[in-house]
Amino acid sequence: MFSNASSISRRELLRRTSALAVAGPAAGGLGLNLAAMGNAAAAPATGYKALVCIFLYGGNDHYNTVLATDGSSWEAYGAERGSPAEGIALAAPGVSPSGSGTLHQRLGGVLPINPVTAQAGRSFALHPSAGALRDLFGNKRLAVVSNVGNLLGPTTKADYVNRTARRPGKLGSHNDQQSVWQSGGVEGATRGWGGRYMDLLLAGNQSAMFSAVSINGNAVWLPGKTTRAYQLAPTGPVRVGAGDGTVYGSAAVAARMQTIMQSARDNRLIEREHASVSQRSYSATAQLGGLYPAPNAGPWGSKDQAMIDPLLQYRDPVTRQNTFSPLAHQLQAVARTIAVRSALGMSRQVFFVGLGGWDTHDDMAERHAILMAQLAHGMQYFDRTLTQMGVDKDVTTFTMSEFGRALTSNGDGCDHGWGSHHFVMGGAVKGGDIYGRFPVYSSTDGQGRFLSDDLLDNGQSLPAQSVDQYAATLGSWFGVSDSDLNLVLPNLTQWQSSKRNLGFMA
Repeated sequence: MFSNASSISRRELLRRTSALAVAGPAAGGLGLNLAAMGNAAAAPATGYKALVCIFLYGGNDHYNTVLATDGSSWEAYGAERGSPAEGIALAAPGVSPSGSGTLHQRLGGVLPINPVTAQAGRSFALHPSAGALRDLFGNKRLAVVSNVGNLLGPTTKADYVNRTARRPGKLGSHNDQQSVWQSGGVEGATRGWGGRYMDLLLAGNQSAMFSAVSINGNAVWLPGKTTRAYQLAPTGPVRVGAGDGTVYGSAAVAARMQTIMQSARDNRLIEREHASVSQRSYSATAQLGGLYPAPNAGPWGSKDQAMIDPLLQYRDPVTRQNTFSPLAHQLQAVARTIAVRSALGMSRQVFFVGLGGWDTHDDMAERHAILMAQLAHGMQYFDRTLTQMGVDKDVTTFTMSEFGRALTSNGDGCDHGWGSHHFVMGGAVKGGDIYGRFPVYSSTDGQGRFLSDDLLDNGQSLPAQSVDQYAATLGSWFGVSDSDLNLVLPNLTQWQSSKRNLGFMA
């Protein structure tokens, strides 16, 4: 998979191994990747492709995102979530929005969708704030991948109850499950599967600098063994000092600071690594800064200031006002970077953006409606922008979140779950369909135990599809071979080869 010691001396190998030990488990997550020791051995990729991850921090409530609305499902859903007037349930399909009442009553009913592949006796809908996602789904630009979660192998409810299958650890931990979704390991992991995919395909990029780009701070999904994460602000490259290149209004001070930051007075590890990171930062800013297009220089924007650009504003369902969207602003930065892919010599890229606030233990009706409106607007904005740029078939955008929520209500919200539904968008996506087994809702036995084989205590969804299968399907489209997918995603081999690809990519 990698060419290691052949490209470096024994002394350098020992030095870098020691550096990793000193830096500790956080090194990869910071994007410094002190242990990078080799180059990807894979053949150069052809053409251009990019993966864009939208991470929903906090654990999205999938039950109010994609819903089963057939009679028995809706009855079981309402029994656990109450009514739109008093609980956290959404209004039924066909309910017209009202001018008063609860938020859900004002929003109206859930939005029906018609999957290409019909499921006998079942019907489905999206959250009322997700009209843009409903349109993307109907236009076959968006797919739903149902009930995905952290699994170590195929697991039935009987396996779970009888402990005959391995259970993943720390399922309710935000930090650990965020790390598992991004890297396959709990908190402390330093390499993500996005970065490891790039390790294999770096040979196709003229410069490795912008292969893995985050617009949302540190993310373990981006670093690989060779691949380093580059952090970009939504407004563009981050400069030391003022935007005009001065420090305290002085170009001389700025130049002197640059010299100091890129120099090491002696051979101490920390000084050398600080100088190395500084050199990389200055080099990246100089390289990208000269190419990075203005915010209003393409279909990604109409104004030179993001806060007033109508393209970056969504309709807040609570205030009913057009409101600036941080998610759309991050996606604008991705589009502007993709616009200069040829000038940068890029063949493959991975991007990371994020949206927080999905931990809806309370005040769920308003919070989730606002978040769904932001997500729906952001994804529609990005799809329209990429289409106008002519790269929509080359870029696949997908959501991740550490876990779903429980079906049962805690009165004003819902608690941590396990499996959850996700969206995949792009011109190469086989859109307009639901992939994977969608969970069957049910009543309980009177003692809190759900009768459905898909629901655990409190109505947590037992995942039917694994994160590894989800990642492998994306990786296969990206150009990663089956054998390398098994190396990057070691749990993937627990599934039959015919079931490792979920089929949502063309």
